Amino acid sequence: MGQGGLDTLQMKTGLLVPAIIMLAACQQPAALSVDKAWVRLTPVTDAPSSAYFTLKGGAKDETLTSVSAPDAVRAEMHENVSKAGIESMADLKLVAVRAGREVKFALGGKHVMLFGLKPSVQPGTTTPLIFTFASGQKITVNAKVMPPGSSAPQ
Repeated sequence: MGQGGLDTLQMKTGLLVPAIIMLAACQQPAALSVDKAWVRLTPVTDAPSSAYFTLKGGAKDETLTSVSAPDAVRAEMHENVSKAGIESMADLKLVAVRAGREVKFALGGKHVMLFGLKPSVQPGTTTPLIFTFASGQKITVNAKVMPPGSSAPQ
């Protein structure tokens, strides 16, 4: 390649790199979402089961105000807490979801207790969870149902 061809290539490359950077900067911010939702059934028929998931913040801060489950009589957000070596559960009324951050509802921490699940909710099926946020946005996801004693599904 002659000097003229090399100069043209360098000029095109010099214009292409800033264009790629500008396009990357114009990407839409991630939307608020719920990921990896699952329910672990309880071994005791009348005891509540638990739901776990990851909240992923979008472009702006948001607040989770409730989780509901059409296949349950009621759903309550809770968090396991430890004070002076004593474990207990505390109600969660609101959960802040910061922009671009994750909030995990996981074994041993935050979780949703599902009371009075319908008999049709069995391992290997899915059950809907409805997440309501302070902005009025609602997100519905299908949570994978796991047997008692299960770890998070892979």
